[in-house]
Parts: sequence; structure tokens; C-alpha cells
Amino acid sequence: MISINAPQIGKEEIEAVVKVMKSGVLTSGLGAGPKVTEFENAYAKFVKAKHAIAMNSGTAALHSAVATAGVKAGDEVILPSFTFVATAEVVVFNRGKPVFVDINMDTYTVSPRAIEKAVTKKTKAIMPVDLYGMPADMQPIREIADKRGLKIIEDAAQAHGAMYKGKPVGAFADAACWSFYGSKNMTTGEGGMLTTNSDQIAEMPRYIRSHGEKKKYQSLMLGHNYHMPEIAAAIGIEQLKKLPMFVTKRRRNAKRLSENLRKAKGLQLPTEPEGSKCCWYLYTVRLMNAKREKRDDVVEKLKQKGIDAFVCYVNPIHLMPYYRKFGRYRLPETEKASEQVFSLPVHPGVTAEQLDFISDSVLHLVK
Repeated sequence: MISINAPQIGKEEIEAVVKVMKSGVLTSGLGAGPKVTEFENAYAKFVKAKHAIAMNSGTAALHSAVATAGVKAGDEVILPSFTFVATAEVVVFNRGKPVFVDINMDTYTVSPRAIEKAVTKKTKAIMPVDLYGMPADMQPIREIADKRGLKIIEDAAQAHGAMYKGKPVGAFADAACWSFYGSKNMTTGEGGMLTTNSDQIAEMPRYIRSHGEKKKYQSLMLGHNYHMPEIAAAIGIEQLKKLPMFVTKRRRNAKRLSENLRKAKGLQLPTEPEGSKCCWYLYTVRLMNAKREKRDDVVEKLKQKGIDAFVCYVNPIHLMPYYRKFGRYRLPETEKASEQVFSLPVHPGVTAEQLDFISDSVLHLVK
């Protein structure tokens, strides 16, 4: 099976893990052991942020960012429904109300126009998502936030190595949150990071990740255990060194697929808007004018051929049973995308021969 994503682990990561295990320092009481601190410094430098706070998952980073933004009962947070459920989940954990808005069908990222229409007196923050590794259109979102006095928490969980307006994603947000889950462009197995250029914003997540403590056994606020283990950080340090190479290979693979699939009628291929550089976490196509059943049939037949095609996301959050209680939404673009898109493997381990096999198989099925 040509997997949709595969962690690229080498001897460097293995040796780094062994070194940590031999050191005997596996974690730190305040979540900032030597390897975690080294990883934070390296990641902050990579994304050109002043601060980076490592945590044990991308969800933990998002949760901490929403709490730091001051979201509380009665507050609204605007976000796309076409994303992983964690983006909305953390709003609810902080007793806020997720307000779902539609997407741009060219990029599948949140529509700035839809955001502007959804702002109310209760709006506290905006949560754009860099879906599939494609940067959200952050400049107009930043303008909306500045005009209305809102915070921006960018869900960059899928966007390691992506660029927007010549800067790493996250530059236009108050805080950006990253995931290092096993399928991501770089991984620590599980893990996350919050980055920000604000001294004020950086302070609170450090307390939250360690039971609200500034010093050991002195909790200043309600917190959680969001520590990143030293072993995970050691893996992350080595993965970060390789990330530019990983992204280069993903971009090369995506380009080859696009060249091969150009002649497919009725298949919308992904494109990069001017000013955006996608890191191709997922290469996502859309079977235009098709019903869900047709898309699912194509995906199933690709799997039968040994191609791990993947639908991300088959169920928009606003249609999930639990989240219906937050209101009824008409999001036609989101719902259309959930019925028509599917993703193809472009990770660094995919060979040119496999890419040609993937594109030949897709062309045969959608002709």
C-alpha cells in the first residue's frame, strides 16, 4: 500500500532518543527540560517567532491559545467547519461558542468574507486553519481582527514549512499552533507547539502546560499536564533539521502529480494562490459535479489498487451530532467539498514511479 503519509525516521532520530534515555532526564517538572528548551529555540528560529512553547499535542497548544485569548462562557470564536474537530473542540472546552463559516473552494481554507459577515458583539477570536498545508488568506483576516479588536489563533497543525506573503505561516496571527502527530510533515510521535511574537501571550501557556505553575508547587491558575517529553523533543530537533528537505520533496511530488493529472476532465487540482507556498501535507483533488457515492467509489477502487487515497474531511464539524447544538448552519461550499474531495500520497517516501502509477490509476477511474 502506498500510504497517504509516512513518518520519515532515520538513524539520527533513533540515536537522539537513545542518548536521552541514557541521560536519565526524560521529563521536567515544569515541562521545560533541556531537549524541550532546545527544540523550542530551534522551532522559534525556524518560523521566525519570538517565542515557542512545546506541548504534548497540537490540541493542547490550541486549547492553551484559546484560554490565553480570554475566551469564556458567552464568547464566540469564528472558525471553519471544514477542519479536524480539535479546532472547535478547544473553543467548547473554554466554554465558548464555535461559530462556523464557509470556505474558499480554490484553497479549502476559511473565507475572509464569510468571517466578516459572522462577526458580532460577542466575537472574541478568529481561528483560521492552514488546511492541507495551504496557508489561509491571513492578510484580510488580520485586517478584520484589527478593525474589530479580535485575537487570531492560527491552526497551523498541517502547515510546517508553508509560507504566506514571504513569511512562515503564523506571522499574521497573535498565536499559531502546530501539531507533530505521526502523519505530519515532521513528527515527534505526538506533540505540539504554540508560537507567538507577544511576550504577554507567551507567558500564560507556559503556566497552563504545567498545572498553572510558575514555580514548582505554586499554581497561579488552573492548568493541565501538557508537558512534551524529552524523547519527543529529541526526535523533533532532528526532524526539524530535515523539514526543508521534506517540504522540497513534497512540492516536487505534488508538481509531478499535477502535471500528470492536468488532462483529467472534471477533476479540480490544487493550486497555490499568489503569495502562498503550500507545504503539501495533503495533495487534495475534487471530483467536480459528483455525488458522494461516486467519490467514495473512486477512493475505494484506488485502495484496492494499493493507493491509500484518503478523504479529509468526510464530515464537517457543524454536521457532527455533538456540534449541532451550537446552531444550524448553511455552508454549501463546505458541504460540497466534504462530498467531492479526496487526497493522494505525496509524502517524501513516494517515488516517481509510484506517483505515475497513482496518476494513471486516477485518470482511468475518473475518465
